[in-house]
Amino acid sequence: MIGAAYLAAEGFEAELAEELRLAGGSISAWHGRLALSPEPPRSLAWALEAWTAPEEVPAPSVKAAADALRAIQRNWALYAHGQHRRAALIAERLPPVKARPLHFPEPAPAAHLGAWTLLAPDRLLLSATKTSPFVNGAVQFVEDREGPPSRAYLKLWEALTRAGRWPLPGESCLDLGASPGGWTWALAQLGAQVIAVDKAPLDPAVAALPGVSMRQESAFGLDPRQMTPVDWLFSDVICYPQRLLALVRRWLEAGRVRNICCTIKFQGETDHAAAAEFAAIPGAMVFHGARNKHELMVVRLD
Repeated sequence: MIGAAYLAAEGFEAELAEELRLAGGSISAWHGRLALSPEPPRSLAWALEAWTAPEEVPAPSVKAAADALRAIQRNWALYAHGQHRRAALIAERLPPVKARPLHFPEPAPAAHLGAWTLLAPDRLLLSATKTSPFVNGAVQFVEDREGPPSRAYLKLWEALTRAGRWPLPGESCLDLGASPGGWTWALAQLGAQVIAVDKAPLDPAVAALPGVSMRQESAFGLDPRQMTPVDWLFSDVICYPQRLLALVRRWLEAGRVRNICCTIKFQGETDHAAAAEFAAIPGAMVFHGARNKHELMVVRLD
């Protein structure tokens, strides 16, 4: 019996398994990066997506498998692991799902999307519902390969797209750990007013963008009680999770920020306890994006 399935990003299966164990769940088997669990679905930060209504269905032929999927709904995303040729033949019989890249800021797709895979040549695992509107939990973007000084902007785009909110023109943003300026560039493109904070300087082209100002100092040296309130606090600072947690709490307790989007970076072992403390912040969502490395994103909206 499969109660839920969780798709991990490549290389982060162990983090997902440990998070599930700490939550009192278990994994009966792995199917590639897909963890099959006998318990009902639960929210896991390290899952790109969860399959919330898994069913095992006999698939004696390609036609039978495609017919079974089409009888339930139109839109299906394939997670391919093994049986690649047979899976491709089944997919060819299904209506195409156009996973086109998004032009940020563009809302996530609203169309209903299910997921399926072949556990064996004659056995289908499907879920008519899943937690992500994207194929295999990974949003694709039309990238800008000329403007930003680094590719870090992509994980910010992903986090804001998943949250369904981003800074509006004229809103104030504090970007901690900003150098060389990938996030500052992305925020400036939205028309936001950005104060970039880092001991290292910004890329000159980013520093010259309209609405961008620079404070060349430590993000941890700022006293929020002495700062003008901001609409958004962003942080991609490299530090231990507990230090970032203290910083976030300080800003929230001072009432100087409305929305937060930060990267929780792990040094060495994954600090699941710290991740849980971030998740316990009222209104916070914690997740591992397809463009995150050994780190999680925390977003808290007002």
